[in-house]
Amino acid sequence: MSAKPRTPPSRSPRVRATLRRTLGLAWVVPALVLVGVFVYLPLVQNLQFSTLKWDIYSGSQEYVGLDNYTKLVDDPVFWSSLGNNALYAVVSIVFQVFGALLLAALIEGVRSQRWQRALRAIYFIPSAISLTVAGLLFYFIYEPNLGPLNHALRAVGLGELAQAWLGQESTAMSSIIAMSQWQGFGYSTLLFAVAIQRIPSEIYGAAAIDGVGAVGRFFRITVPLVREMTGLMAIVTLSGAFQVFNEVMVMTAGGPNNSTQVLGTWLYRSGFVRNNFGYAAAIATVLFVITLAVAVAQLWVTRRRRVEW
Repeated sequence: MSAKPRTPPSRSPRVRATLRRTLGLAWVVPALVLVGVFVYLPLVQNLQFSTLKWDIYSGSQEYVGLDNYTKLVDDPVFWSSLGNNALYAVVSIVFQVFGALLLAALIEGVRSQRWQRALRAIYFIPSAISLTVAGLLFYFIYEPNLGPLNHALRAVGLGELAQAWLGQESTAMSSIIAMSQWQGFGYSTLLFAVAIQRIPSEIYGAAAIDGVGAVGRFFRITVPLVREMTGLMAIVTLSGAFQVFNEVMVMTAGGPNNSTQVLGTWLYRSGFVRNNFGYAAAIATVLFVITLAVAVAQLWVTRRRRVEW
């Protein structure tokens, strides 16, 4: 009689778990390699470059230790750039987080779904325009002689308010920030609208039956239940506020008299115009530390609130 074929022994749960982990690691390793090569390695190299006095055109490099960071402390343009970024961040939080949440709640409160879709599209359209194009558009709007803004002010009898919006230190930065808020406001509103749509309508119905008004429903239901999206938008908005570059370069290139310099543009000017790449690397390191600290702090606050609630 022929022997019966032997059935392979079943694998133990521990072996199966090990195989699953190994297979999962095999899928993750390529992504980790790419992140390491294109993200973490450049960060380490940038930290190394920040300790050099580096003329990229001649190729000469000289180790200077922390001298570049010492120069940052004594650089008034660096501090004014940091102040402009901080101002940009505060305004962005007000409009693109709290303002966008309020507008999204108002849109979702409209009874007609047709009007809801129309309003979402109207507010989102500016976000579909690239920052470069939006900057050029507002550069024309702010033009002192032919620009529509000054023309409209003169038409309604407010000609004394007409001015060179981008040509004065007192108004240039606020004009850039206004353009940026117009461009990004709709995107934040759309994300908050999606978050509000995920809230069960029964909760609002029960609150209405209990006599809670629209304002009470907003603060007692909407705000707490979209806290995850609020935390995410706060991180994205604050990080983006310290990485501003395109709109400033297109509209003023940091002028007049460096009044609209931000960390990104001062970094660019230090490296590619003044040919001081070690100093530019030091600015980039400070910029990275700021954005990382903002993200970590916001994640910690969000996680703590989640535990408390």
